[in-house]
Amino acid sequence: MGYDGHKKIKGIKISVLVNLQGLPLSIIIVPANKNDSTLYIPTLKNFNIKRPIGRPVNRPSKVTADAMYDTAKIRKYNRRRGIKSNIPVNKRNRKKKKIGRPIKVDQEEYKKKSIVERFFSWIESCKKVFPRYEIKETSYLGVVMVAAIIRLNELLG
Repeated sequence: MGYDGHKKIKGIKISVLVNLQGLPLSIIIVPANKNDSTLYIPTLKNFNIKRPIGRPVNRPSKVTADAMYDTAKIRKYNRRRGIKSNIPVNKRNRKKKKIGRPIKVDQEEYKKKSIVERFFSWIESCKKVFPRYEIKETSYLGVVMVAAIIRLNELLG
């Protein structure tokens, strides 16, 4: 439960990082009054893949996201961590045209961002996920993860 301006809002937001096959790599649950662009960095920080030998993988090599993730903070974070950004310029965020090298977007890669929407439709097809019955966010995160595991089992099995 959160506040948006002066109104009380019920609900949650799910922020997910998926690979090109639609498999979830990182899932975060927050109240509904948070902006999606503020969830970008915590979602990437939650990403961690352990390997049998060597250091774990804790960052993706390339990220494709909507134009709403076009902020200076996100682009700076990606640059510092060595993550290639495939995020189009959000014209509403720019007061005047940026001088210098233009930001390039790989359109073929950008078309694949519908994989995230497909992931959401997969987990919402589970009867416990869509109407949220759990009170605590951690319990709901567990239900979302179980739905994702069931989906992985269907894909791999």
